[in-house]
Amino acid sequence: MIASRQTIPAGGISSRAVAVFLCGVLGLGIITLAGNVQAASLHNAAHDVRHANGFACH
Repeated sequence: MIASRQTIPAGGISSRAVAVFLCGVLGLGIITLAGNVQAASLHNAAHDVRHANGFACH
């Protein structure tokens, strides 16, 4: 079995680094949003999503 290696051009950014960066930005955005929204609004949004997906919550 011959293993192939992918090389990154000098000065290039790997797709893995881009994915890690975007996941970090998304995570920080979610934490910031959840930390700054009022509790009732967050509860109502989660409640509506549960009903939209067919999950009973009562």
